[in-house]
Amino acid sequence: MIRSTLLIGTLLLVLSACNGEPEVPQYGANPNLPEPQRGLLPSMKIPRPAQWGNDLPKVPAGYKIQPIATDLKIPRQTLVLPNGDILVAEGSGGYAPTLRPKDMIAGFIKSLGKSSVKGGDRLTLLRDADGDGTYEMQGVFADKLNAPYGLALVNGSIYVANQDALVRFAYQDGQTQASGPPVTVTELPAVINHHWTKAMTASQDGRFLYVGIGSNSNITERGMDAEEDRAMVWQIDAQTGAHKPYATGLRNPTALTIQPGSGQLWAVVNERDEIGPNLVPDYLTSVKEGGFYGWPYSYWGQNVDPRAQPQDPEKVAAAIRPDYALGSHVAALGVAFSTPAMGENFADGVFVGEHGSWNRSKPVGYRVIFVPFRDGKPAGEPIDFVSGFLVDDGNTRGRPVGVTVDPKGALIVADDLSNTIWRVTKN
Repeated sequence: MIRSTLLIGTLLLVLSACNGEPEVPQYGANPNLPEPQRGLLPSMKIPRPAQWGNDLPKVPAGYKIQPIATDLKIPRQTLVLPNGDILVAEGSGGYAPTLRPKDMIAGFIKSLGKSSVKGGDRLTLLRDADGDGTYEMQGVFADKLNAPYGLALVNGSIYVANQDALVRFAYQDGQTQASGPPVTVTELPAVINHHWTKAMTASQDGRFLYVGIGSNSNITERGMDAEEDRAMVWQIDAQTGAHKPYATGLRNPTALTIQPGSGQLWAVVNERDEIGPNLVPDYLTSVKEGGFYGWPYSYWGQNVDPRAQPQDPEKVAAAIRPDYALGSHVAALGVAFSTPAMGENFADGVFVGEHGSWNRSKPVGYRVIFVPFRDGKPAGEPIDFVSGFLVDDGNTRGRPVGVTVDPKGALIVADDLSNTIWRVTKN
């Protein structure tokens, strides 16, 4: 144990000297993709937790932000129910064994930027009974779950994507507690669970649920057998649990949403590491049924990653280029389409929660952005919508995860570092 600690400490000193990483603009349909950089270890630096004190996150002029729930247990994703109540999925999962020395180091680095609170493995319900913006009721809707993440309300049932299974609870409008234990709809891939989050959204007609399942490695270090049923989006029949791969080659689809009107499925995806601070861009994309998006053989279309062996040229040739680059290592974990109720400047587009980097010397992410749309597609540079989490390169007061748009005109943001739910509204 002492020897491991000394090794990690020595490597941290080496990594802390790797400063001056250039910032490469990587937004939009044609991001700048520099040459891959490989070394013994990638840069690893994560801001340490800091306190908010009397400060609040920054929002655009004409908007205000307030915490509506605090002292939670690792809030990840939220769901606004028809009566205005908010469900919060709280938990932390994953149990991948250490594979390489660098995995041990990376795990230690990541732990420095996390909350010390243990995940709640529960759903918490928030209620603002009089509509004044203060959620005076905060209670447990259901507990004893297994790292719940994705949430959906379909045909009188609340669906929860645990890290190992899709389950559902019967629900009646206004209910404050589950009436019984959940019913399992289908098991989800959970062996190793290197990427454990199971993002979820429902089709417009409620017939199908879409669940994102991340890869079991960065770039197939555990072999392809470990990647069976991984790095893809499943389409699941909400009633029967019957499922099939909907799209593949998505390394870690961490948030899913349906575009209003068109019914098109969209996702934010976390891309691969260890080939430089500016590779590979995480991205926002429409998800085509039957589509293949490159992982592990290539990135951003046909850019071959030689680390994946054996190679598959036919797969590379078929790889779809994503719609919109968000920047490398921003760790996007939330996505939600806006509505006109959010105001003229933010009426058409998506909000994206960026959890923030751990694997570059100059941190990126740690904010919620707005990606404007035009004619149903991303158009233009992202706009900071909720920022101020980063105090400096070495400290942060929060880490955004899920984002949800309340139809009445509010953005709900889950922050799993300060264990807070933030609510942004127009003044």
